[in-house]
Parts: sequence; structure tokens; C-alpha cells
Amino acid sequence: MSDFDLVVRGGTVVDGSGAPPRTADVAVRDGVVVEVGRVDGTARRELDADGLLVTPGFVDIHTHFDGQATWDPELRPSSQHGVTTVAMGNCGVGFAPARPDRHDWLISLLEGVEDIPGTALAEGLTWGWESFPEYLDVLERLPRTIDVGAHVPHAALRTYVMGDRGADHLEHPTEGEVAEMARLVSEALAAGAIGFATSRTEVHRTSQGANIGTLQAGEAELLAIADAMAKAGTGVVQLISDAYQTTDDDFARRELALLEALARTS
Repeated sequence: MSDFDLVVRGGTVVDGSGAPPRTADVAVRDGVVVEVGRVDGTARRELDADGLLVTPGFVDIHTHFDGQATWDPELRPSSQHGVTTVAMGNCGVGFAPARPDRHDWLISLLEGVEDIPGTALAEGLTWGWESFPEYLDVLERLPRTIDVGAHVPHAALRTYVMGDRGADHLEHPTEGEVAEMARLVSEALAAGAIGFATSRTEVHRTSQGANIGTLQAGEAELLAIADAMAKAGTGVVQLISDAYQTTDDDFARRELALLEALARTS
């Protein structure tokens, strides 16, 4: 009987702790690393890693695999570069929640924001969902080489609740629409969303050049969502803001005050 399921022998181990690289064996049993150093036992499988790096799997916290994750179990090229977990839904763009009449618009938004070809998304997306929990169910059913996690994307959420008005950055939701957005974020977090993501930068536009609808989302909207996250007791906030590049000090102060309130409330 073998002592281990796997031993990776003679690689240069960089363990992520800040310790200097060292030549070592890595032994795995039942999916867990159980020994690092000189491993003398036998294994059902051995890999010669001489001249190669051996590292923990990388977690890529900012990706836009939201479409590709519904059809590609390998999520290349990330899986080919040592990434074992990805977070998506970043910058408030993604594909859930999504009413059937918003599919083309959501594709045009991701195409514009991230330069992902709309034709590839249109041909590859399965659209077997409407709500965010249903989207997670679709992701769960596909066998995977690496793990995925998804934020609730604000732009998709906004248009799901507000319709065409949600795509207009000059429009603001009613009290009822704000409450519904907060409810849907709570529902998504309970289903397994890793957080909420939004965008407040002029750079993010649809493929037709229109501003992202979340650009000037107001305090009532954002803090209601933050409050829902606080009550849920889980989730992170990811966002981008033009505060980092503006030359307008008054704008920067207002924007940073809003972001501070968002952090404190959540």
C-alpha cells in the first residue's frame, strides 16, 4: 500500500509565505499536502519536478470569465498558468440576473468594457438562467478544472430591476427599486455569491460607447445594497472609481466620502 496519493519530487518550492525558494518534495494524501521536504515514502503517482517551480494554486481575484465559465470547463488560459480559483463579475459587469430581453445589451456591455468579442459571447452563452442563484446552478453543473466564484454585478442587477432606465447613468431608482436590488443581493449572497461589484468610471462603456449605468449610482442605492450585505454577514465589495485619476479635488472628496460610507455600512 502506498504512503501517499502523490509525491512531487525535486521541484523548487515557493510556498507563498515569504520564505526563500528551496528544493523539496511535496507529498499529498486525500487531497491535502501532508509533507514538504525530503519525502521517503511511496506514492501511487510521482512527478519529477526538477527544474520546475512548485507553488500553491494562484487565486485570480479579478477576471471576466462570466460568459466563458458557462461553456469552458478548463477556463484557459488561466488554468494553464497555475490559477486554481478565479473571481468574476468584477467591475459590475456580468450576465446575471438577466431578463431575456437584456441578453444583447449585457453582451455589448462586457464587449465594450473588456474587449471580449461579442460574437464569441453570443455563440457561447447558454442563457439557462434568469436569477443570480440560477446562474450559480448553471455554473455548478459544469465539471471544472479550477474553482470559480462570482460577484453580483451591479450593471446587470440595475437593468434587471429598472429595465432600460437602469442602463442610463443619469437615472436613479425609486425606493421600491432600491429595496428590490437590496433583496436580490441578499438572495444572491445566500445562494453563494462572493460579493457585490460595481463601476464608477467613465472608461467603462458599452460597445456602442454609452456610459455604464452604474457610473453615478447614488448614496441611497449603494448604501441599501451595503446594508443588505451587512445583514447577510458575508461578501466583499469590489469597485473601480474615477477618484483615483481625477484632477477635481471636490469630486474626489465627494467620491471618497461615498466609498467610505459604503465600506462602513457593509
